[in-house]
Amino acid sequence: MGECILKTKNITKNFRNFTALKNVSITLEAGKIYGLIGQNGAGKTTLMRLIAGLSFPTDGVLELFGHAGEKEIQEERKRIGCLIEYPSLNGNMTAKENLKLHRIMHGIPNEEIEGELLLLVGLKDTGKKKVKNFSLGMRQRLGIATAMLGNPELVILDEPVNGLDPVGVVEIRNLIKKMCEERHITVLISSHNLPELYQTATDYIIINNGEIKVTLTHAELEECCAKHIRIECSKPEQLVEVLETKLKTTNFKVMPDKSVKLYDYLKEEELVAKTIFENGIIPTQFSTDGDTLENYFLSVIGGGKDA
Repeated sequence: MGECILKTKNITKNFRNFTALKNVSITLEAGKIYGLIGQNGAGKTTLMRLIAGLSFPTDGVLELFGHAGEKEIQEERKRIGCLIEYPSLNGNMTAKENLKLHRIMHGIPNEEIEGELLLLVGLKDTGKKKVKNFSLGMRQRLGIATAMLGNPELVILDEPVNGLDPVGVVEIRNLIKKMCEERHITVLISSHNLPELYQTATDYIIINNGEIKVTLTHAELEECCAKHIRIECSKPEQLVEVLETKLKTTNFKVMPDKSVKLYDYLKEEELVAKTIFENGIIPTQFSTDGDTLENYFLSVIGGGKDA
């Protein structure tokens, strides 16, 4: 396990008669890109605002960089950069002027960082062009640059590709990966678009109606969605032996319900069925399964809609 950047334990947030977050417990490790996935109203922005200190939990414990005390957390938040909802930019200023304004507001003396960040986000050559004339993708990249001003170790990005055209989406995706790889920054990025985050994130947190439904790595998500032959029988141990000795494969997984997911022989279902039957195994279920990313997401949240 890597260095722990953020840990929440049973975080709850109530707004009058509405509970936005219910006993949320997550852990973020250094250098990873976490995709926070949920429909509109699921609690993504509320959780991000709590981490950033823009709101406070009703109950539960929040720990940043190993510290949980209120004063310590406020100090540790200097190591966080945020772009929550929309970037705060002055449309009548250039990209560099906007960065300078934010740098001064945050009390950062290093002027050189303005040019470094403009280069990082691909806006070095925008010159005297006013931000009001920028594309949405350019404004999002500039917003990310403002979030990077304090050389943060954790960057929080709330729906940064929302409304972008395909080119803008690719630009933001590549920028986030570059930040993580070159600067070893931990990124928490929210979206309701699992296929898009699939191309960006290393880990996933699925939230619905204020509750964390599942956390998993990229490899685990691929395994959940991988096409396979699902076999159920009364003799799972014997089935495993047949797969290994007769079909010469170990590319399968025994599930908690004792069913077996076989990832080989996807185009040779008849051979598999014939082999296990000839070895005294009568399957009670034998089918080819595999979820799309969208179907997996819907299966996790129960296919419902958030309020």
